[in-house]
Amino acid sequence: MHFEFTEEQLMIRQAARDFAQNELKPGVIERDEHQKFPAEQIKKLGELGFLGLMVSPEYGGSGMDAISYVLAMEELSKIDSSASVVVSVNNSLVCYGLEKFGTEEQKQKYLVPLASGQVHGAFCLSEPEAGSDATSQRTTAIDMGDHYLLNGTKNWITNGGTASTYLVIAQTDVAKGHKGINALIVEKGMPGFTVGPKENKMGIRGSDTHSLMFTDVKVPKENRIGEDGFGFKFAMQTLEGGRIGIAAQALGIASGAFELATAYAKERKTFGKPIADHQAIQFKLADMATEIEAARLLCLKAAWLKDNHKPYGPASAMAKLFASEVAMKTTVEAVQIHGGYGFVKEYHVERLMRDAKITQIYEGTSEIQKIVISRDVLK
Repeated sequence: MHFEFTEEQLMIRQAARDFAQNELKPGVIERDEHQKFPAEQIKKLGELGFLGLMVSPEYGGSGMDAISYVLAMEELSKIDSSASVVVSVNNSLVCYGLEKFGTEEQKQKYLVPLASGQVHGAFCLSEPEAGSDATSQRTTAIDMGDHYLLNGTKNWITNGGTASTYLVIAQTDVAKGHKGINALIVEKGMPGFTVGPKENKMGIRGSDTHSLMFTDVKVPKENRIGEDGFGFKFAMQTLEGGRIGIAAQALGIASGAFELATAYAKERKTFGKPIADHQAIQFKLADMATEIEAARLLCLKAAWLKDNHKPYGPASAMAKLFASEVAMKTTVEAVQIHGGYGFVKEYHVERLMRDAKITQIYEGTSEIQKIVISRDVLK
């Protein structure tokens, strides 16, 4: 594993950094306040190639590696996690799943517009009674010969109201357990498919999170991904890459809060000198810097393993577990360093603290990551 980035990777990082500062930062507080989806910014990210960053140019993508993806996610997440999570879901879950496991016809019909940024997608696994337990799917896809009849509810779906393409995990044969689960491509507008109200969330408030309801939705057989019963494996393998994206998002939230806290500590004066000159603040910043760098290395290791076609599941779980905990701890300390100013919106750190919490929850809670890691340790 090399510790120097290529010129191309550095260009991607700089492009993401410039976009975050120039396009995402203006209005980010207002979007958070009013739960406004960053539609204009997402469109521009698509035009710049960030929605299909790792997809082959053959299918409309940018053809970049996972390390570039981590670098981009960190920079975008420093400023606006509501925007970066769209990049994460579209890249790690939707585009990856289609490119890796879809048929050529599915790639041409769905992957090309997704990767080229014309539209974005959603990954639909969680249910009211089946969050981290993906084997307990209540949504059913009954085989009707030339199509599946889809019924059920999905919740906590990122991009739920704005996506055009939905990858839905559903149970076809209960008797087969996890081997009776399928992954289906569902289009917005299919009869019987309705989108519930937007969730009023603590953090990533600009992100478009909804419940989805399916009532006798006819999904053509050609929209099934993989062989019959492949859905559970599809979900688990796709989530391995998704954890890299969320780990990078958590890393960005942490590093964004750290940069704000460092700058504030140099400006804010108490007892006649900047608070950065006080050892208590120096120790906080030293701990934050060390933990952020450790999280960054875990993210890059997982990405490097993925790029080199090596097993990366445990590494992505470690990165997601550690980076999300660092994000939560760092943002709390950043608020503390800001004092009363950290408690008001204009200094950004209170928003970053609220955004940090979700990184410990989605793509599997911290406890789920520990199960994944311990299984690898004990095998």
